[in-house]
Amino acid sequence: MPKAVWNGQVIAESDETIVVEGNHYFPIDSVKPEFLEDSDSHTRCFWKGVASYYDVVVDGDRARDGAFYYPDPSKAAKDIKDRVAFWRGVRVES
Repeated sequence: MPKAVWNGQVIAESDETIVVEGNHYFPIDSVKPEFLEDSDSHTRCFWKGVASYYDVVVDGDRARDGAFYYPDPSKAAKDIKDRVAFWRGVRVES
């Protein structure tokens, strides 16, 4: 089962991830919110839309913008609505 790990802590775990462009998108209800802090960062993907970010924080260590999601994805990316993906040092293990 895929799980996202930062600083030795499991941040998310689900056997219902969707893989897009090599990233596992976890259902939002499989993500532990106590390890996420809102970020003001946003980027735009030409086909998915505007991404928003969370910092991932465990025991004072921070992966700035280590989690991302698309609050209003394009029609082409509708399957990743209400899902979160990880990067910037947050490991996804299968």
